[in-house]
Amino acid sequence: MIILGSTSEVAQAFVEKALTAGEKFPKIYLVTSSRETTERFAQHIDVKFLQPSEIIELDLTQEINYSVFENVDSDLLFCATGYLGLGTEDGLYDDKNTEKIIDINYAKLVPVINYFAKKMESKRSGNIIALSSVAGDRGRQSNFIYGSAKAAFTAYLSGLRNYLFPQKVHVMTVKPGFMETKMTEGLPLNPKLTATPKQAAECIYKAYKKQKNIVYVLPIWRLIMLIIIHIPEFIFKKLKL
Repeated sequence: MIILGSTSEVAQAFVEKALTAGEKFPKIYLVTSSRETTERFAQHIDVKFLQPSEIIELDLTQEINYSVFENVDSDLLFCATGYLGLGTEDGLYDDKNTEKIIDINYAKLVPVINYFAKKMESKRSGNIIALSSVAGDRGRQSNFIYGSAKAAFTAYLSGLRNYLFPQKVHVMTVKPGFMETKMTEGLPLNPKLTATPKQAAECIYKAYKKQKNIVYVLPIWRLIMLIIIHIPEFIFKKLKL
């Protein structure tokens, strides 16, 4: 298994869920921008599950060196890479903030996924699980820079799923909604609309085994976003969401 964004609590919970369920991997490739944090997780799965892993450093804000992936191959790719950045009020006109959000959530991430998608296509087998966001379902004033990057990522995953389907490669888009993670720490999240990483991992793993296409971790978010995307624009532009 290849994990993009190995410091993500959801990614780590998914790895634990898969190993607890009896999945066996010759090696798990932990792709990360933080070696120190990832080393602790690598040691954890080694001790608890006797699971070999390899850490690969990758910084999506820098030029990508694809030679680090030369010997990396798997039929399962899990992508939990993401960067929320500053909210619209503080970050809209901050070019560095905008560039970092776009690079990590879309511009630099897509070519990396393409690299592994091409390998899966050549083998005519594989699964790609990628975390997008409900923020990409419609641009809202509170976070539309992040939301626009996630909207692009969602559209990319949809097209990739369509393209790879005849090649026997499945692509699953996950839209978590609010999550209790380091990325959202300190934000005033409604507990009824917020999932834990463990809850998300359980949902994602079950959906992966059923080969679902689009997954909302908490079903309520599907209804919420259905309502939001159907609000007429002349009303929507006056709302504070």
